[in-house]
Amino acid sequence: MNQQESQKSVAAEVTRLAEEKAIERLLFNYAFHLDMNQTEELTALFLEDCEVIYGPGFGAEGRDAYAKTLEGVGSFFKATSHHVSNIVIDLKSPDEAHVRSVVYAWHRYNRDMPDSHLWGQYHDIIVRKDGKWRFKRRELRTTGEKDFHVKKTLPIGRA
Repeated sequence: MNQQESQKSVAAEVTRLAEEKAIERLLFNYAFHLDMNQTEELTALFLEDCEVIYGPGFGAEGRDAYAKTLEGVGSFFKATSHHVSNIVIDLKSPDEAHVRSVVYAWHRYNRDMPDSHLWGQYHDIIVRKDGKWRFKRRELRTTGEKDFHVKKTLPIGRA
């Protein structure tokens, strides 16, 4: 490999790393805005034609429908804490990535319910539009839960 090819290779690697960091930031912003009950900011992280699946029969198609699922989040939860890790990003094209991450979520309710815990995975399709990475599809798969308010969840598919 000559010096010019090497420089192009390094530049391509730096670009890839920058895109991955931007995608990670999207995942972290989702958790932050959800935990802060900032539903407008949270909704803005999704494309207009998004699909959100939190469990069988629980989710939304389209950003407006997703925003409706967030109504009342502040009165339902006293506090939440979402922790995202083990992020794997597969760039499928310059403008699309398939992402898998692990989530632990703690929920404190405004009702007389015990705190709940959820362990699982997010499986996402993330698309760049107008220079910004946004969720096209977000699916939650559950490894385990304790006192979680969503009674039907999708399994992770463990063999």
